[in-house]
Amino acid sequence: MTTLGRIIRGPVDVREGANWLASHDPRLAWVLDRTGPLPLRLAPQGFKGLLDIIVSQQVSVASANAIRARMDAARLTSEAAVLAAGEEGMRAAGFSKPKARYAVALAQAKLDYMSLRQMPDAEVIAALTSVLGIGPWTAQIYVMFCMGRADMFPPGDLALQEAARVIYDLPARPTAQELEQLAETWSPWRSVAARALFAYYRDMKNREGLG
Repeated sequence: MTTLGRIIRGPVDVREGANWLASHDPRLAWVLDRTGPLPLRLAPQGFKGLLDIIVSQQVSVASANAIRARMDAARLTSEAAVLAAGEEGMRAAGFSKPKARYAVALAQAKLDYMSLRQMPDAEVIAALTSVLGIGPWTAQIYVMFCMGRADMFPPGDLALQEAARVIYDLPARPTAQELEQLAETWSPWRSVAARALFAYYRDMKNREGLG
């Protein structure tokens, strides 16, 4: 039987992870004291959840939300609807040309999302990244926030890298490999550590805005 590790299902799980991290890492204890309770940030599994993450690739939150609103209005939230719309229909909903191609490729792939639930993290990542337009970051975010896996971490995320630079007083923003090595110390709660760093990054940017 394959051991999948902890699944984050509610705020109690996030609190447990945060308490563990605070007891093992003084810097994260300081971060958690500053940010307060961390958000759950769970999203639905399946095609729409993965498509939403594709929408978020390399755009602002406001832009992503605007595209999602147009998708919802046009009911472009299922594989069948995206296939019927084609790339032109996705472009009309605000997708860039590459993302329209990725959306159609995802619909054509017809992933077995139920089977993914039974796979270890590495196998899920491999299955997802076999689809055009889904790189490691997109797959890791899906595993972390849609599947609720407690020990996933996206080291290539620029916000996490910048947050780690400030929190750990690093001379430069860490590379994905360097951040991945640092994150190993946060196992088995790397997904909660990511939530903490995301929360700190938002707090940091808000303070910069006020300045």
